[in-house]
Amino acid sequence: MKTVFLYIFVLIGFQSFAQKTLDDVLKKHNRSDIPYISVQELAMPKTKAKILDARSVEEYNISHLKNAFFVGFENFNLKKTTQLFPDKTEMIVVYCSIGVRSAKIAQQLKDEGYTNVFNLYGGIFEWKNNNFQVFDLKEKETEKVHVYDKDWAIWLIKGEKVY
Repeated sequence: MKTVFLYIFVLIGFQSFAQKTLDDVLKKHNRSDIPYISVQELAMPKTKAKILDARSVEEYNISHLKNAFFVGFENFNLKKTTQLFPDKTEMIVVYCSIGVRSAKIAQQLKDEGYTNVFNLYGGIFEWKNNNFQVFDLKEKETEKVHVYDKDWAIWLIKGEKVY
């Protein structure tokens, strides 16, 4: 039993040492060109934004934010996306698991001339951690969230982790 507790303590300690906070991770991977929007602000009824999901289709199919448009990451098509959203002043919020891939997609939109683009701070994980609803492919509310991989999974506290 002591061995199990020691293992858990070492594992938690290692993860804490490797990645202290979500802020640390985002600062490590993202530039500061794209502003963040909090999940609380996005959830407010007054916030009118087009929401873009920059994850894989497998992740999107497990769960996504309501009314999110799937744009992907690996096969992101800037031309197709700009055709869907021709108003470059319209508010656009891009999200992924925690906010790394979405920052890259948001940057492409900004470079294309979009002036009101935000990255969702903490992505779908932070959204779910704050008890906001996510939906499956049939637009039915779900507790499942695809966690991308075991390294990112530590940031999802609430919901059912799917790999």
